[in-house]
Amino acid sequence: MQDEQYDVVVMGTGLTECILSGLLSIEGKKVLHVDRNDYYGGESASLNLTQLYKKFRDGEAPPAALGKDRDYSVDLIPKFMMGNGELVKILTHTDVTRYLEFKQVAGSYVFRDNKIAKVPATEMEAVRSPLMGIFEKRRAKKFFEFVQTYKQDDSSTHQGMDMAITPMEEVYKHFGLEPGTIDFIGHALALHLEDSYLSRPALETFERITLYMSSMARWGKSPYLYPLYGLGELPQGFARLSAIYGGTYMLDKKVDEIVYENGKVVGVRSGDETAKCTQVICDPSYAPDKVQKVDRVIRAICLLRGPIPNTEDVDSFQLIIPQNQVGRKNDIYIAGVSSSHNVCDKGHYLAIVSTIVETNNPQEEIQPGLALLGPIVDKFIQIADICEPVSDGTQDQVFVSKSYDATSHFETVCDDVKSLYKRITGKDLVLKQRQTQEEEQKEMAK
Repeated sequence: MQDEQYDVVVMGTGLTECILSGLLSIEGKKVLHVDRNDYYGGESASLNLTQLYKKFRDGEAPPAALGKDRDYSVDLIPKFMMGNGELVKILTHTDVTRYLEFKQVAGSYVFRDNKIAKVPATEMEAVRSPLMGIFEKRRAKKFFEFVQTYKQDDSSTHQGMDMAITPMEEVYKHFGLEPGTIDFIGHALALHLEDSYLSRPALETFERITLYMSSMARWGKSPYLYPLYGLGELPQGFARLSAIYGGTYMLDKKVDEIVYENGKVVGVRSGDETAKCTQVICDPSYAPDKVQKVDRVIRAICLLRGPIPNTEDVDSFQLIIPQNQVGRKNDIYIAGVSSSHNVCDKGHYLAIVSTIVETNNPQEEIQPGLALLGPIVDKFIQIADICEPVSDGTQDQVFVSKSYDATSHFETVCDDVKSLYKRITGKDLVLKQRQTQEEEQKEMAK
């Protein structure tokens, strides 16, 4: 590291940082990637039992009844991949899919009127669903047909409403939808965290519903995918990509200082070593003076002995508790996976309950979610600040990513990746199917 010249030093091995380091390495940049932790993933890591108890219980030994250390890969954040979303496109574009295996999440559920109901995945399920009465189902059907046929540049599909300016609440009113249906569409399909979207132009919500439906159409049972062995596999996949193209990785390496000259970054110091560079990419924890707190999120990682009640004993699920159902401003999310995803011992399940913090008693705020889980073997509570950079980084060439937010998928992470990429390189990230490593080698052999 000492006095070596790099194009970019990346600090933190969260998914955002690892995607960028992979993309820049492909383009021939000389990348050094450091992390103060001795594992990949940063805030988006997956930990074994020993690491989990070390992080949350000051190194207390995990109970022997939980099984073997190596059978666990416990996520720190609860996120799934949308089957037709941007992360899948980035994985395909970079051919990182060759390092990973995915399993479909078995079901999507919503909490309504004190009951758990399945989000319909087929027309037959929609007909039988208790979420709407028979007349409301007809109105909802007309609404969904409108969403699917709507084209922004074809006014004949607009029914007199331009989605670029018409607020979403006006669209709901146009179709006469009931409050419970509006809750379901806005929170279980469009995956809004709260209700401010109602006064914003409807196009945003239409795009979210379309992403949900196209992901569902592509994969069936639910729109979500999840990597075997946990979310920590995703940053590791991009780290391997970077290494193949010459990227250098140093774990368990503390960072003492970002070094500047004339207001621009010139290096990163660790102890008495300095890596010279012209650009730095990092997560908010490495540049606390360059970020502002915009929210707090509470996450409760729960180890369970069996599937959660009233979900048909599925091996994985997402359950959304819309804010209106529990008198809150923000939804509560529950993400559940099991041993069939190689993340815990056979017979055990993992569930993460999370929400945006609204009061001085965050643990009380997640009680409605915890109450649905059945017996909890152990739980680990984490309250984290959600931060974002105060400047775009172009002045001093230090580019800071956003914290992981409370959304249940990676779409906002991919938005941040694209924004950072454009600021770092000056050009848009264009996603197209790249040659596989094997195809590249064949080309070079010709």
